[in-house]
Amino acid sequence: MEDERLVERQGPRVYTVSGLTAEIRGLLEERFPFVWVEGEVSNVRTPASGHCYMGIKDEASQIRAVMFRPRVRTLRFRPEDGMKVIAQGRVGVYEPRGEYQLVLDYLEPLGVGALALAYEQLKQKLSAAGWFREENKKPLPFLPSRVAVITSPTGAAVRDFLNVIQRRFGNIAITVVPVRVQGDRAAGEISEAIETVNRCLDVDVIVLTRGGGSLEDLWPFNEEITARAIRDSRIPVVSAVGHEIDVTIADLVADLRAPTPSAAAELLVSEKEILVRSIHELRERLLTGIRARCRRRMERLGHLESRLRDPRKAIEHSWMRLDDLAGRLVRNEAFLIRENAARVRSSTGRLMRNGPQHRIQEFRRELRFCRRTLDAGMKRTLSTHCSALSVLGGRLKGLDPRGVLQRGYSITRLLPEGRVLRQASEAQKGDRVEVTLARGILECRIDNTHNS
Repeated sequence: MEDERLVERQGPRVYTVSGLTAEIRGLLEERFPFVWVEGEVSNVRTPASGHCYMGIKDEASQIRAVMFRPRVRTLRFRPEDGMKVIAQGRVGVYEPRGEYQLVLDYLEPLGVGALALAYEQLKQKLSAAGWFREENKKPLPFLPSRVAVITSPTGAAVRDFLNVIQRRFGNIAITVVPVRVQGDRAAGEISEAIETVNRCLDVDVIVLTRGGGSLEDLWPFNEEITARAIRDSRIPVVSAVGHEIDVTIADLVADLRAPTPSAAAELLVSEKEILVRSIHELRERLLTGIRARCRRRMERLGHLESRLRDPRKAIEHSWMRLDDLAGRLVRNEAFLIRENAARVRSSTGRLMRNGPQHRIQEFRRELRFCRRTLDAGMKRTLSTHCSALSVLGGRLKGLDPRGVLQRGYSITRLLPEGRVLRQASEAQKGDRVEVTLARGILECRIDNTHNS
């Protein structure tokens, strides 16, 4: 017995599905804790959980991959089907389905940097949404008196901007809003600063600026949160980021783009001497125009003065004209009275001839005539219809089937459907029939039929 139990214990090991899957998972995760994989992305899905599911394939094989939400947030670009990538992660097993997959920690496109790809993707997205259209950009004031500069307070950009402003127009109020312009937290600080200026400061223009740098250094100005804050700003925004060759998303969304911080100051305000010279020129043009207009007015006044008559003559002429009009008014009034009196007399005669009493008598005569005519017509019509009714009654009586039944005929119907029989062949032996006589109904059963 002991030998038999020993043989049983030394037999093949039987795994449960869960146990075998756990064993495989341990082997894979222990053997491949850190791998790099190159391939083509396919079937990208990003559900509401924020995790990113995809497949990575080459010409011969495919493997499932997942990047969980904390890692997805660090991606600078958006994975798309057909994109060539290099990925880093570990091999894991999803036990409920028994599938192995890559759990990704890092993803980068091949052939182009992640930042460059993210820049192009965001640029295409915002362009399709209409954020770069000129009709959506706000105009800048001609000469702003209060300007908010959002930048690093220790950078060279703010010094260049302030030097140009001081040289060109020194009495503009400048408020420097300090923010980070580089690093992971810079975009959040920039967008928050734009919102704070709109909410708390009374300024005419916002200038967003920093010096040049690499794409990584300028990346806070290429993020969607910065672009959205610029678009939602009710105050016009001037973007002066980097050098002239650097074009950021902030430059495209802003109401005005300046190639450098110094150029932003030059575009924002004109030189004081130019403005003073323009004011003097406008003053001279205004004085010249006023003098010319005054001279024309004086000439016109002299011409009108020469044509002006003695007012007493005009008054005397008006008095005589008034007397003439008064006489004509009296004569016309008398004529109108006589004419209206004659018209009243004529109308009175016509009224007497066409009075209601006369018209009533005529209507009564017409009524008596119509009544006599109506009575005669009704009698003729009634007599004609009575004769026609008598004729139709006689014809109807002759066609009445009950009259035929009175002469000894009958109507036979097949039961139970009640169909009228016209030939003996329509019934068979044993059928029930109903025979209608002139007086009463018989229900019969057929014993025999004769078709001839």
